[in-house]
Amino acid sequence: MSGDGSFEAFVAERSTALLRTAYLLTGDRGHAEDLLQTALVKTYRHWHRLVNREDPTAFVRRVLVTTHAGWRRRLRVSEFVSATPLLRGETDAGFDTGDRQVVAAALAQLPPRMRAVLVLRYFEDLSEAGTAEALGCSVNTVKTHTTRGLARLRELLAVPPTRPAPCTTGSGGQP
Repeated sequence: MSGDGSFEAFVAERSTALLRTAYLLTGDRGHAEDLLQTALVKTYRHWHRLVNREDPTAFVRRVLVTTHAGWRRRLRVSEFVSATPLLRGETDAGFDTGDRQVVAAALAQLPPRMRAVLVLRYFEDLSEAGTAEALGCSVNTVKTHTTRGLARLRELLAVPPTRPAPCTTGSGGQP
């Protein structure tokens, strides 16, 4: 255990959000718990360096992504685990459990790197630069994966693409 209790406080405060990220990366609650536990062990080993940072969450996210990528490369599992509710008892306004399962299943069909980009950008609410840093890639790579990933999700979820509103200037709707 860390002497000052800061690691324990960090885990207590951030573990739910980090578990959600791990779940979205893996698509399975059990694997997500294992991934988070592994990431926290790796983080604890470096905690003395991280304790002076404002928020070590970015480090843990990167460990989650890189550890998951390493597991994926080593283990090619052919089983498909159906999505379960992300966190029981937790609700999002306007987003029911059925919607959550459909989105999680669609995310699971994306290539792992593309899924990681979308999870970090839209579920973790990271900027393009923050996502690039977490994944160890360029901002342009994040932009490309975001564009292609959202297009693929639209296909999988059968959501029509949005079109920009027509531009009108002046009065009376005349261009």
